[in-house]
Amino acid sequence: MLNDTRVRSAKSRDKAFKLSDERGLFLLVMPTGSRLWRLKYRINGREKLISLGAYPDVTLKRAREKRDAARRLIADGVDPSVQRQAERAALAHSFEGVAKEWLELQTKSLAPETISILSARLDSGLYPYIGSRPIAAITAQEVLAALRRIEARGKHETAHRVRALAGRVFRYAVATGRAQRDVAADLKGALAPVKSKNFASVTDPVRVGELMRAIHSYSGYPVTALALKLAPLVFVRPGELRGAEWSEFDLDNAEWRIPGERMKMGEPHLVPLSRQALAILRELQPLARGGRYLFPSLLTRDRPMSNNTINAALRRMGYTTEEQTGHGFRSMASTLLNEQGFPPDVIELQLAHTERNKVRAAYNKAQRLPERRKMMQAWADYLDRLRDGAQVIPLRRQPR
Repeated sequence: MLNDTRVRSAKSRDKAFKLSDERGLFLLVMPTGSRLWRLKYRINGREKLISLGAYPDVTLKRAREKRDAARRLIADGVDPSVQRQAERAALAHSFEGVAKEWLELQTKSLAPETISILSARLDSGLYPYIGSRPIAAITAQEVLAALRRIEARGKHETAHRVRALAGRVFRYAVATGRAQRDVAADLKGALAPVKSKNFASVTDPVRVGELMRAIHSYSGYPVTALALKLAPLVFVRPGELRGAEWSEFDLDNAEWRIPGERMKMGEPHLVPLSRQALAILRELQPLARGGRYLFPSLLTRDRPMSNNTINAALRRMGYTTEEQTGHGFRSMASTLLNEQGFPPDVIELQLAHTERNKVRAAYNKAQRLPERRKMMQAWADYLDRLRDGAQVIPLRRQPR
């Protein structure tokens, strides 16, 4: 009979060997050092073997509990191996099983932060209520009941997002032969409408000038101050900015290449760097001390700054959530660049909004880069003029 000390101290040998407990339970010690729990049993006159997990994830106490549960099934004439296969098949056809399979596929094209958000919505909004149900048997009314719970918490926009997410899972189930139709589609119009709103941003040129002066006089933590200065110049998404790594930058060629796994749509993105952006980056370099991130956390250099750091700094500067957010620098750039007459598709490319036609997208990225470089420098110069309090004049588009 085994005890914790004997299990913990079991050393590997040239060949696999067993350490027996009792009633068919034993520990299989592999040459690699892995220690695997196995249960040998007989049912209908046949000897069989089933895995109960690996030590130390499964302790001796837990392995014995699993053994006893399996032996109770055997006493009732149920083969635990067959039972496990049936449970796995049920999971593969449940809403949760299909959703997790679909989510795993999305990791190849979506940024980790996006995957984390989708997973959290499934965990809190759908799994507790329909997760264990066979996906082919779920009705629109069951999905609606789960969404009503979200609405009851006042999260109306989240309810709409979760409905759309459920639809993506159902459509994947249809494509893989595990459901007949997307029942979430029947719920369009069943939820309370949400008044859409953009991320708050300052777009009046005079007020933009005031904001730029406030940013340049910010007296908080130096790394945060430089992140604030860089944000309007590059107008990337907040997660892309705070997670920026030095390995992504080519200062000699004035380029920031963000890899696809860090982008919302999973596509690599190039940010031409203005002279002003390069100056900020060179000011950051001495503060990096060989670290990975441009903007590391205050607590550890192994993680980037919090996703709330920029917004918290804006609040300290006196800007409310209804006036300016970190994400709002994108709206600011988009609004003013469009007003100044820059080509909308060049602006959209720089905002990394997806071009549905991939061939056209590749052509645009290759052919419009010179225009994007000129636009980014003109934008930085324009912000400087506004900050300096010069007469507000239109941006001057460079000739092609």
